[in-house]
Amino acid sequence: MSVALAVAVGGLFAVGTFLLLRRDLVRVVFGLAVVSQATFVYLIAMGGVAEGARELVPVLDTHGGGVPEIADPVVQALVLTAIVISFGTTALALVLSYRAYEENETIDVTEWVR
Repeated sequence: MSVALAVAVGGLFAVGTFLLLRRDLVRVVFGLAVVSQATFVYLIAMGGVAEGARELVPVLDTHGGGVPEIADPVVQALVLTAIVISFGTTALALVLSYRAYEENETIDVTEWVR
């Protein structure tokens, strides 16, 4: 499972970086969204996805020593909040991209008049 997550994170970062290097502004915005999603998958993977985890028990039950066999709920809550913020930021970036298109009559950033 951890190899699959590593491949998924690496693939998402590669696709996001590829899109970030494009001249088309909308693709750059989508690249930023993909990189942020890759970050979220990475954080969830580091938060404690355990293979063969036993039944869900409160985190404090395993506090007496040893490693808990459940996922950390704090990481999941923070990533969920970050996903909502990322969605709003992407929507704002797309609206600003449309405004830039109206101003410059092209979406290609290399053709914009300075």
